[in-house]
Amino acid sequence: MATRRQRLDSSPALVAFGRQMRRLREAKDIKQETIAHLTKVSPAQVSRIESGKKRATRTFVELVDDYLEAGGPLISLWEDLNKDGHPVPIWFDWPQQESEAAELVTWQHTIIPGLLQTPAYARVFLGSDEAVEARMARHSVLTREDTPPTVLTALLSEGVFDYLVGSPEVMREQIEHLIALSELPNVTIQIVRNNGRPAGTGGAFVVATMDDRSEVAYMETTVRGITTDDPSDLARLSETLRELRARALPEDMSRDMMREALEKWT
Repeated sequence: MATRRQRLDSSPALVAFGRQMRRLREAKDIKQETIAHLTKVSPAQVSRIESGKKRATRTFVELVDDYLEAGGPLISLWEDLNKDGHPVPIWFDWPQQESEAAELVTWQHTIIPGLLQTPAYARVFLGSDEAVEARMARHSVLTREDTPPTVLTALLSEGVFDYLVGSPEVMREQIEHLIALSELPNVTIQIVRNNGRPAGTGGAFVVATMDDRSEVAYMETTVRGITTDDPSDLARLSETLRELRARALPEDMSRDMMREALEKWT
């Protein structure tokens, strides 16, 4: 049996940033609670940043650097971690961000989003049973009871129901699963009509809003996925979401369209 690969809880780069921030804070004899009050986040969030388990936003870093009278080293280190327009690590920490999110909004123009996929549908794209199991385990954020489940809004192009993935049986099971999920109180699925012109042509993405109302996004590219909390990236995605929502069908009409798609594959 293959050994299960452990997912990293943090990245060395983020750990280094958090360690430097802790040194500067403790040198001034300032408590984490003070930083939390200053930056309007929870003490637990500050602790996760200092332990390298959560990425800090630039606004957070600028406030802390100024309050600690550090003279810029935290800002410089943050900029080093955000070269090429996206934070480091590039992709591996997204499931952690996803699991901690209070709200997720996703746009998909080609396939069903990972959080809504059935095992059979996911297996078409993933290379192993282990990968499928890992994706299915992530679905617990929608139904967990120990903490409030994540609120998910999924905006799907009408085209996702036209592409044959696996087999007609896989498609039927997948669409039935979507319809069932759309009945959950914390899940909203809306279909975006093209109406003669394509929507969201910049690519698929997910925006996560955390408990402290900070945002981080995951964007898909041809080469890899990119995780970013850059304000300019988030602003562009927000504008795209406004356009998509304006063209999205209401929930009940979207559910009717899913039922029509189900008949197509029956």
